[in-house]
Amino acid sequence: MAFKNYFDEKMYRIQNTKEVKEIQIQKLRKNLRRYYDQSMFIKMVLDSQELKPETITIEQFRQAMPLMGQDTVRGQIPESEPGEKGKIVTMLSQLVGVDPYDYVLMCATSGTTGEPTPYFFTEEDLEIMPRGLARTLYMVTHGNIEAIHQMRCIQGFGLSMFGAGVPLVWALMRLGVGVVPVGAEVGTERIFKFAEKFAANAIWCTPSLAEYMVDTNLQRVRDIGFKQVFCGAEPGAGIPEVRKKIEEGFRAPLFDGMGLVGGLTLTSCEEKQYAGMHHLTDDMFLFELVHPETKEPVPFEDQAIGEMVMTPLQGISIPPGRFSSGDVVQIFLSPCKCGAPGWRLKMAGRTDDMLKVKGVIVYPASIDGVITGFVPRVTGEFRIVLDEPPPRVEPPIKLKVEYAAGMKKEDLEKLEKEIVADMHAKLKVRPKIEWLPPNTLDRAAMKTKFIEKAYEQKKK
Repeated sequence: MAFKNYFDEKMYRIQNTKEVKEIQIQKLRKNLRRYYDQSMFIKMVLDSQELKPETITIEQFRQAMPLMGQDTVRGQIPESEPGEKGKIVTMLSQLVGVDPYDYVLMCATSGTTGEPTPYFFTEEDLEIMPRGLARTLYMVTHGNIEAIHQMRCIQGFGLSMFGAGVPLVWALMRLGVGVVPVGAEVGTERIFKFAEKFAANAIWCTPSLAEYMVDTNLQRVRDIGFKQVFCGAEPGAGIPEVRKKIEEGFRAPLFDGMGLVGGLTLTSCEEKQYAGMHHLTDDMFLFELVHPETKEPVPFEDQAIGEMVMTPLQGISIPPGRFSSGDVVQIFLSPCKCGAPGWRLKMAGRTDDMLKVKGVIVYPASIDGVITGFVPRVTGEFRIVLDEPPPRVEPPIKLKVEYAAGMKKEDLEKLEKEIVADMHAKLKVRPKIEWLPPNTLDRAAMKTKFIEKAYEQKKK
């Protein structure tokens, strides 16, 4: 079976152990040696610090390599002028030292916060992805290989997305999993039709899409009979209130996850109380934490909180740099009650979504959890209204919140007091709420945009 060609049970079992630490340093040195010979950037950085790929330590590597956002390198590449089609392909291939015609797949991020960031993959990169994904499927099925073979998955992420799009489809196929590549762009009606036509029993999508399906067509969701829901690409699946809504709506377990590119694999288990995502690829990625504002190192200790920084240990598409995902996380190094391997992390929010209200840091995902907790008296849809550019917010933080159908306007004052009290108890901020009728706010079938930039309207 194809699955067995990619799954390494021994490596799966030694995650978060001393044994895998030696593998990390050996793979880091090997990867640096490769790039030292083919990438001027890596050679320049190491030579400037008088470091050699064969003897470098992880600490030396972290001190020598600059911290970069996922789009830092690409952001330094100028936009192509008219008549310069494909310039970015040539420049990026030169940066990593590969033939541009070795790229067999070209994708991009969703671009929800700005210009989409391009990602290019070689055949070698594509072969790495199923190795990590195999560990997810092994974990969620408790090692039942036949159950993996019997999966028939709806791919409901944007098909052009750099990880969850075509790469996910390809990786599932390589593992012998039946996949129906619908994509989020076509809308939920097409997803429903394909799921029914092909008897799909699992779905991969954003939590926003899963919530939308529950909100707009609950009975149809249940009639399909999905056995698993795999969510990622945004915070949400780790928020208790959102998890409860999706799991009860689908009547199926929800698995929170992130990764795929470079083999990265983080997946939540079925613990009743969300325990975070298990990192199942210590042998493929180095992790560290930095302070979200100062970027100073944060000790990688149990329950530590910081901005997540990753270093790929293999592959061609992403060089061995220190890349920030922009995610703020809390890590847990103690073993999980479920018995699955790997240290774990919980998402707190994203650095580009961070808001500061009187010095208190608040993330939209946390507000989402509070508002969703008041369903069915609210629809769950809300927007944070910013009068000035973030992160600083003059209190009180302004929210637009939809009340649910059937709610009487005279009951909204009492409901508002409850929401304000709950948000203050959990997040240490008090909101000012503007109530909106049901279905006033736009629904998102891909990624929800929680922030309304009122300050941009003022400039017009």
